[in-house]
Amino acid sequence: MTSEFLTRPGAVDGGVVAGDAPGAGVAAHYGNPLSEQRALAAGNAIVDLSHRSVLTISGPDRLSWIDSLTSQSVAGLAPGESSETLVLDVTGRLKYAVRLIDDGVELWLLLEREEAGGLLAWLSSMRFMLRVELADRTAEFATVGTLGQPALPVAAPHGVPLAWRDPWMSVTQGGHQYAAAERHPAVSWTYSELLLPRTELAGLAASAIPVAGLLALEALRIAAWRPCFATEVDEKSIPHELDWLRTAVHLSKGCYRGQETVAKVHNLGHPPRRLVMLHLDGPDAVLPSRGDEVVLGEKTVGQVTSVALHYELGPVVLAVIKRRTDSTAGLLVRTGSLEVPATQEVIVSPDAGASATVPRMPRLGSVRG
Repeated sequence: MTSEFLTRPGAVDGGVVAGDAPGAGVAAHYGNPLSEQRALAAGNAIVDLSHRSVLTISGPDRLSWIDSLTSQSVAGLAPGESSETLVLDVTGRLKYAVRLIDDGVELWLLLEREEAGGLLAWLSSMRFMLRVELADRTAEFATVGTLGQPALPVAAPHGVPLAWRDPWMSVTQGGHQYAAAERHPAVSWTYSELLLPRTELAGLAASAIPVAGLLALEALRIAAWRPCFATEVDEKSIPHELDWLRTAVHLSKGCYRGQETVAKVHNLGHPPRRLVMLHLDGPDAVLPSRGDEVVLGEKTVGQVTSVALHYELGPVVLAVIKRRTDSTAGLLVRTGSLEVPATQEVIVSPDAGASATVPRMPRLGSVRG
């Protein structure tokens, strides 16, 4: 799908700018990414996310069914309440990340376009005899992002406005935060995603409403330490590495696929890698690319996952690095033929995990005093 917002003056297709990151069909920017970012941060602009996918699950078993399959406790999700959940494989690795809102009749799933087909097929295979019906509603509904409260024609097919409020601002019930920051940057992350009838996009695009591109949203997301499935996740990722236990995992809910790994790493072990924010010390014009190596000395310790130019912080980067990497060490980011110095801002600490107090058993043959 190509969005009507690409007819706006200065619009540049996100597929051209983002490279291997999702974004084709919507605007990366409209000519001035930093000004757009300021407007978005102030709650005065919207972001066209109409390339995203929308699925629904209807039927009386919809909430209990999703609760049994995924990491978050959503069986009691109230109409209009927002949540997010993760689908894991049997080893606890991330397969899908889904934003959820229920309207009392249907459960709405908001996710990246690249995830939709696989998730829909997997869910269809897990229906068994349960009273649930699945549907892809992407052709009917489009997603718009905002950090404000714009007056928009938000869809409400069953009387409840389909407005997903990102729970990332705080740790949700049953969750756990590994970040030890005195003031987590997510406290100002007032982000939401609104579902609009797709037939409203043309009129909205032709209106005078201020807009921002994907680059503006990406910079603010990075500054909030907010993980994104499309960028931070690879085939080895587990939720702990990205501090996703804050909002997408309930540590005391019932059994679901991958729960054993989630509990074991959190209570007894440590995630093998950790998410960090890097502040680049090079000139602003030098921005690395996703996948560039992060280096300490002669050793590669991780990879860049997200990068942007922030209107206040300058170049900002999220990277996933090895857990044992010295958290005080200066790092280098290799981009092309350059090595750009980078300062770590710890998100997931090296000692994350091992949260359970387990008494040590005496060694065989030892004598207690």
